[in-house]
Amino acid sequence: MIINEQVEYLMQGTEYGDDKLRQNMADELRARLISCQKEGRPLRVYCGFDPRKADLHLGHTVPMRKLRQFQELGHDVTFVIGNYTSLIGDPSDKDVLRPQLTHDEVAKNAQTYAEQAFRILEPEKTSIRYNAEWLSELSFEALIKLASNFTLQQFLTRENFKLRWEKGDAIYLHETFYSIMQGYDAYMLKADVQIGGTDQLFNIMTAARKIMVGLGAQPNIAIILGILPGTDGVVKMSKSLANHIPINTDANDMYGKVMSIPDTAMGQFFRLVTRLTPPEIAEIEAGVKNGSMHPRDAKMRLAQEIVSAFYDNSQAEEAQNVFVETFQKGGIPEDIPIYKLTTGQSVVEVMLAAELAKSKTEARRLIDQKGVKYEGAVVEKEGFLLIAPGVLQVGKRHFLKLV
Repeated sequence: MIINEQVEYLMQGTEYGDDKLRQNMADELRARLISCQKEGRPLRVYCGFDPRKADLHLGHTVPMRKLRQFQELGHDVTFVIGNYTSLIGDPSDKDVLRPQLTHDEVAKNAQTYAEQAFRILEPEKTSIRYNAEWLSELSFEALIKLASNFTLQQFLTRENFKLRWEKGDAIYLHETFYSIMQGYDAYMLKADVQIGGTDQLFNIMTAARKIMVGLGAQPNIAIILGILPGTDGVVKMSKSLANHIPINTDANDMYGKVMSIPDTAMGQFFRLVTRLTPPEIAEIEAGVKNGSMHPRDAKMRLAQEIVSAFYDNSQAEEAQNVFVETFQKGGIPEDIPIYKLTTGQSVVEVMLAAELAKSKTEARRLIDQKGVKYEGAVVEKEGFLLIAPGVLQVGKRHFLKLV
């Protein structure tokens, strides 16, 4: 790609809430690309991830997808695990105090982060760093110097802090440290580019750039990405809202969940979590608009693009076949797992043994929600015994052939 094509590709999916600010960042990115090209070096790009939970969903992968785009263009990418910032917790998208985690909780969650990230990033081209490496070494004198770049008013005018202030809710002093710590991450990494969601606008545009300039470094360029909606197409994707698409699931489930999003959300998903370029996405959207492409076909293209990013192409194609057979034709997939029954097994025992539920509580919940069927009939009781061959269906997309 020529420089202008790179800028268009890398700015895809960005949101700043201000057109002039977006243009300024695009101009800075173009200038930095030209400068680095003359110096004969790649851009230094990073994004930080706080391991406050062990499992990631598709929404968490939006900045990872952007990191991968930088990798594809030959730039240096660093995946920062915020094992020190996690001890505070980012207050940016919260209107209440985040609970503080212990070192052990953070370490346990961090173990899974890199593994899940490498389903998108190229491992051999990715540097993994932990910000405790430099943040744990900060002296109190150094922290005072960093804090002197900010006023309390700057923090109190932030939307989330402002709401808490107006309601009379507590705002704790340590919460203001988070932005300072993240800004110091950018300085220590000598970052040319920092990636984050719209909830990170203050942390990157204000804190990181202020600290870098204050310490005599060139300010980083902020790539601020839109927030991926959940399967409802409206609210931010969240496990707690049950509108998420987990990445630690199977291809069939992921494909089906993508197909469940409303048509209006397709553009956001194409821009934020696929490998397609701006011209390719524009062609699809134009086809849907002029009627040459059915919205269902566009969504199937979207689902296949997303699934093939986490699984191979053959698994993505098979997931599509299963979806068509199951939901468009109303049938049961031909190639489903086989489970050998033993005498007197209950439906809950089979679900646990076949890993169709993670716990008895989850299995009971699925049954209570009428989400379990045996030979097409809804299973009403958790003590239901499976004594004859047949097909067990759990949820919309999981089938098990009992023999």
